[in-house]
Amino acid sequence: MHAITIEQPGGPEALVWTDVPDPVAGEGEVLVEVAASAVNRADILQRQGLYDPPPGASRYPGLECSGRISAIGPGVSGWSVGDEVCALLAGGGYAEKVAVPAGQLLPVPAGMDLVTAAALPEVVATVWSNVFMVAGLRPGETLLVHGGSSGIGTMAIQLAKSVGARVAVTAGGPEKLARCAELGADILIDYREQDFVEELRTATEGAGADVILDIMGAKYLTRNLDALAVNGRLAIIGLQGGAKAELNLGALLAKRAAITATSLRTRPLEEKAAIIAAVREHVWPLVAAGRVRPVVHETFPMAQAAEAHRVLESSSHVGKLLLTP
Repeated sequence: MHAITIEQPGGPEALVWTDVPDPVAGEGEVLVEVAASAVNRADILQRQGLYDPPPGASRYPGLECSGRISAIGPGVSGWSVGDEVCALLAGGGYAEKVAVPAGQLLPVPAGMDLVTAAALPEVVATVWSNVFMVAGLRPGETLLVHGGSSGIGTMAIQLAKSVGARVAVTAGGPEKLARCAELGADILIDYREQDFVEELRTATEGAGADVILDIMGAKYLTRNLDALAVNGRLAIIGLQGGAKAELNLGALLAKRAAITATSLRTRPLEEKAAIIAAVREHVWPLVAAGRVRPVVHETFPMAQAAEAHRVLESSSHVGKLLLTP
C-alpha cells in the first residue's frame, strides 16, 4: 500500500507518500481500507519530531479515518467485511489501509457520506470525553471554547448547544466569529482585539464560564482561572501556548474550581473504547438527526498532505481538513 512516511522530522516537506508494507489485523482488530483521513495538530507535532506515537501504534501520522472493513482479525464480533465505518486511531490514518482496534470503530452515521465521516472521530471523542464525561457540562451552564473555529471548536459549539448550554468562543477575526455564530455560538470574542476575561464577565453579568475547553495551556492558565465561574471546570486539551505556568492555588480554592488535563492518543484501549461507546450512544443520534455536523474546510489528495499541513499551520481554515488516498 501507500502511506505518508516521516523519515526525518521537519517541515511539511518531510511528509512523503511512498510504498510501505500492508498492515495486518491482529487480535481484536479489523483492517480498514481508508476512504479518508483528517489532519490534526498532533500530526504536525509528530512531523516535527515532538510527539511520537504510543508503543505498538503505527508510525504513520493520522489519528482518525473513515473507510470500509476489508478483513476481520481474531476475537472480533459485531462487524463484517464491507461495513462502512469511521475510527479513532493512535496513528496510521495517512495511508490506504490501517489496522484498528474494534473498540475504536463507529458506524458511518445515517445520511452521511463516507469521506465526510472521517471528520468526526477525533473531534467528537475529544469534545464528548472532556466537556461532558469529565467536566460535566449541564443545560443552562456556560461553556467557553478557545479556538471556536477549529475542528474541535466547531464540534464543541454544536454539542454544547444540543444539551441546552450557552456557548462563548474566542477566534481570530470577524469572519471566523461569524462562522461560529452560524453554528450557534452566543458570545463572540475576537482574541486579537478583545480581552476574553472582560468580555465574558460582561456577557455573563460577572458570573464567568462554568466550563472552559482550552487548547492554549500555560499562556491562558491564569486568565482562564479568572474567567471561571464559582464551581467552574477548566479542561486543558492542548499546549499551543506552552506547558509551564504559575498558578495561584488561593484563587482556585476561592472559586472551588477544578482543572483537568487529558490527552486521547495515549489512553489505554479500554478507555478509548468506553469513550467511543459513549459517543455512539449520545452523539450519533444527534448526527443522524442533522443537529450536529462536521465542518469540513477543504479536502486534499493524501499525497498532498504537506499542503494540508501548511493550511493548518496558517490557521486560515474553519473546521477540518481531510485527506483522501
